[in-house]
This record gives sequence, structure tokens and C-alpha cells, in this order.
Amino acid sequence: MEKTINRRDFIKTTTATTAGVATLATGITLTTFVNANENPVTNEKRWGMLIDTNRLTETDIDGMVSACQKEHGWGSDKLSTGDQKASWIKKLKVKDTATGRISNLALMCQHCEEPPCVDVCPTNASMKREDGIVLVDKHLCIGCRYCMMACPYEARSFVHEELTDQKEHMPRGKGTVESCTMCVHKVDKGEQPACVASVNSDAVIFGDLYDSSSKINQTLKKVQSTQIRADLNLNTAVRYSGI
Repeated sequence: MEKTINRRDFIKTTTATTAGVATLATGITLTTFVNANENPVTNEKRWGMLIDTNRLTETDIDGMVSACQKEHGWGSDKLSTGDQKASWIKKLKVKDTATGRISNLALMCQHCEEPPCVDVCPTNASMKREDGIVLVDKHLCIGCRYCMMACPYEARSFVHEELTDQKEHMPRGKGTVESCTMCVHKVDKGEQPACVASVNSDAVIFGDLYDSSSKINQTLKKVQSTQIRADLNLNTAVRYSGI
């Protein structure tokens, strides 16, 4: 999905330069999976992403979307149409009305430090790991969609149809909500998220926001960056430069 929106309405100011009812993959629960990594998840790390809109091209964003679809198996829903189709990454165009400049933007779950989706979930299906990654436990999700209404980024999707050929590492299910997981199954093994690995430049940098020696931390100290809807004080893990 691609749309053009007003830059001022989109980011709302401020910059930052600081560091259930489901059919799931057999034998796999998300809760079990995310705690099965060799290194325990702690709050000593916080995974984040910096997206440079000056370097990110439309082709790059298309590649990010394709990589995410391939990795997690979404995007092939045959019955859903329009806004009902799953969309873990959205391709947006943001226009500065003062200059007419248009930036290409990839928008996904922002993995907020204070996630509204977690606050409103009645079953604790929406959860935030100690390292800041926000997830949905499909076995607890009852499909009430409160989290979808609470998310200011419209980053979550609802599964309307029966699913087949699911990925073992990412169980999906009819009647549940889903969104970007920051490729937690890869991150826990020391790998990059699929969308980041698909970009052959520093247009997207992934790493530990708390590690002063990490590339993302060092870069954020040098460039002006923006949180989308920073006025909400959610302290997002995904930052943008160039807008």
C-alpha cells in the first residue's frame, strides 16, 4: 500500500538525537519461542532502527516489504481486499507542504517504550519483551482489535481467513492480530531483521540503542533524527532522519 500524506500532520514536530481463537503452526507457541534463545532477554539492550529517508529509495522500500513478506508469510491473503489486507510494512510518501519535497518512508510497528497496544489488551496477548520488542502472542489473542484502535501508526493487521503453509518461526492465525516482530527469531540469533538485510546501504541501520559503541547509537549522536508522533511521548525504537 502506498499513499502520500502531509509531512506536518505526519510527524507533528520534535526531533531526537538520543541514544485464543486461532489455527497456528503445529507445536509452536510464540511465548515459548521468544524465550528459547541461548542468551536470556534482558533490559540491558533495546533494539532499534534508524531509517535515513534521504538514502532510502522506493525500490529499497519495495525490497523491504518483499523481504518481510517472504520471511513471515503474510501478503498472500486471497479473501481480504484493500485496507483489510495484512500489511506489516507500509510504503508512504511524506510531502513537505512548505517546499514540496517528497520523502519515501517505510512505516511499521515502532516498538514503543510505552506501547498503547499493550495497555489496552485485555488478555495480555500484546506484550513488550525486556529488550523493547513488541509482540502479539497468538494463543492469547482473542481478536478484539483494541490494540489496532490504540496504535497511532496503524501498524497492526487482522487475519480474516484460514491460513496454510505457515512459517514455523512465525505462527499466524485466523481471528488474531499481527504486526512487525522486528524479526525477533533472527535477532535472538545475532542476525539482522529481514527488511534491514534487504537494503544494501546505510539507509536502514539496526542495533542496540543502549550500546554506546553500536553503529546506530553512534549515528544517532551525529545526525538529527525524528520520532513519528513524538508528541505522544511513546519513545519509539524506530527513528527517522531526513524528514
